[in-house]
Amino acid sequence: MHPGIKLRHIRAFLEIADEGSLSAAARARRLTQPALSRSLGELEAMLGQPLFLRQGRGLALTEAGRLFRRHAAAGVEALEAGAAALAPATAGGRIDVGVLPTVAARLFPRVALRFGALRAGIVLSVETGPNTYLLRRLRDGAIDLMVGRMPEAAEMAGLTFEHLYEEEILLCARAGHPLAGLPARDVLRRSPLILPPAGAIIRRPVADYLAAHGLGGAVPVFETVSLAVGRGLLLGSDAVWFISAGVIAEDLARGDLVAIPTGARFLSGSVGMTTRQAGADRPGLDLLIQLTRDLGRRLQGGERVLMPTVEDADASDR
Repeated sequence: MHPGIKLRHIRAFLEIADEGSLSAAARARRLTQPALSRSLGELEAMLGQPLFLRQGRGLALTEAGRLFRRHAAAGVEALEAGAAALAPATAGGRIDVGVLPTVAARLFPRVALRFGALRAGIVLSVETGPNTYLLRRLRDGAIDLMVGRMPEAAEMAGLTFEHLYEEEILLCARAGHPLAGLPARDVLRRSPLILPPAGAIIRRPVADYLAAHGLGGAVPVFETVSLAVGRGLLLGSDAVWFISAGVIAEDLARGDLVAIPTGARFLSGSVGMTTRQAGADRPGLDLLIQLTRDLGRRLQGGERVLMPTVEDADASDR
């Protein structure tokens, strides 16, 4: 684009196109007609072709003018949306979000810190819970957004899911587990087992894996997807736990827990955002969704993103 084109040129052009005449556009923009005509002339000169033809007392768009109008209108709309998203909230507000365990430790805390830095006037209320509970809350309008694993197809009526990244289900144990070097099947036969609860999305693929390895009758000693509970059980015993990678990402990075290779490609699933198809008109919700989308793309690209600190949040916005 010509470096001399300014936003005032674009706004002047769009106003003239909307009004159909210089005089009407000048009144609408509270400018003199010569000043508006000069802006139009400058724009046409920089684009290298006329945008309007005179028709009686009015102006009609040329073929080039119609093409430019479509792109110019979209560009101004996008700029205004971006400015609105970053504007400080004046009336405050509240956004209610449900997060599943797979995003509660790694993805969403970083998103929340960034959102808080940009929209300090809006309260971000975050709750966790089982998939079925959060889906019911979403349908009832009690939450505006759910972030986590993709719901079952049968549960998606009236809802929309946006994929962010793929995430593995891991078999994990404490560092120094006496059987950690053995094949997963042997570890599972000789270790206390912790499974996700029956209502958890990841329970079915885990059950399929156990059945495929002749362990369909294995009885867990505990069932949980809670990081605090599962981590405590692993560190205090020789138990092993099937859990989403995002839940234990920090513990793996620190070396407190280790992953035992399962060799199962199907032990993975889509993580993303679920919203009502009708949408929710909440100030700041579009920004929250975009921040979640941006970080999800980084995770999809393989970037290692762990639990942020306040310093991390500050640095990310400088």
